[in-house]
Amino acid sequence: MLFYLIKPKMTLFLLPFLLIFSCHTNYASSHSYNAIFSFGDSYTDTGNLLFLLKNISSPIENYPYGETFFHHPTGRCSDGRLIIDFLAEEFSLPYLKAYLAHKGRFNRGANFAVGGASALDLSHFTKFNTTRLFPFNISLNFQLEWFDELKPSLCKTTKECKDYFGNSLFILGEIGINDYNILFFNGVTPAQVRPYVSKVVKTISTAIERLISQGAKTIVVSGNIPIGCLPTILTLFKSHKKDSYDPKNGCLKEYNMLSQYHNSLLREAINKMRIKYSHTKIIYADFYEPVFAFIKHPKHFGWNTPLRTCCGKGGQYNWNFNETCGMPHVNSCENPSRYINWDGIHLTEAAYRKIAHSWLKGPYANPPIVTDRKG
Repeated sequence: MLFYLIKPKMTLFLLPFLLIFSCHTNYASSHSYNAIFSFGDSYTDTGNLLFLLKNISSPIENYPYGETFFHHPTGRCSDGRLIIDFLAEEFSLPYLKAYLAHKGRFNRGANFAVGGASALDLSHFTKFNTTRLFPFNISLNFQLEWFDELKPSLCKTTKECKDYFGNSLFILGEIGINDYNILFFNGVTPAQVRPYVSKVVKTISTAIERLISQGAKTIVVSGNIPIGCLPTILTLFKSHKKDSYDPKNGCLKEYNMLSQYHNSLLREAINKMRIKYSHTKIIYADFYEPVFAFIKHPKHFGWNTPLRTCCGKGGQYNWNFNETCGMPHVNSCENPSRYINWDGIHLTEAAYRKIAHSWLKGPYANPPIVTDRKG
């Protein structure tokens, strides 16, 4: 998602089930993994962007980021753990180390996701002069190159690599939202963005096939979040037309329709690949529906006002361009666990926990990541 997380006035493309969780049965996973390898943007990044910004002042290096669980900023764009952290916990694996920031071994997995990453290379957006705004090569293709760079330290022979990666979990986290926001913030309307969606989905599909060729047998692929419900979008693209908003939840309809279009094309692509690669488990992880359910039925989940940020300052949605989370005099809410949105773009640990559980056990993953058996 497009962020404002460096110095004020500097733009940065950082980015991105009702009651089902009220009862918990004692489950044990029927599958374990040797490692997890993840790719994506700021919804999955555990420190790569922070490493890249080490010589640039950035709000994400400041408290209250990380306040809930780690009790200090870690490079995660949240108050605590992300979906990827809860997936690691499920399989008794360590929290994923950010590939760019860590110099040790990665035999238990690595996180290549970077806040602000796009699916398409920035060369697709040259007329918008994106390198001036975000001069890092961090797109999905570059993340896959980092994975290739790491491979020789993990396995030596083709068979060894096939066996190792065949028993690893691959997570292709949310990606694409930054591609669309590059366009939004250059005056392109959601309707005009639609032709780019097929290119984004094609890039994601190519990445999936590339991982399968390396031996991946289980790949989780995330869809897009409802963009039109994000406080940043609601603030920056405020409409004076009443019919621009969904009367049931207050989200911007046209932006959500773009997310739905992206997700529909992605599901179609995954269905085709399932036929082509029948021995690979390709999981579609729905990021749209659980968040939409949170916003549509906030009382069922114990949320406060669903479209306001926990960490922010001012405005209808508690977010404004000049005073974002992590900046001086911008505070977080008293109880982040009562909020869906953390900083205007990203979610709280409480929201990520619920989404992670819905991907692990269902109903928002097809098929669920975990095939459960009662323990």
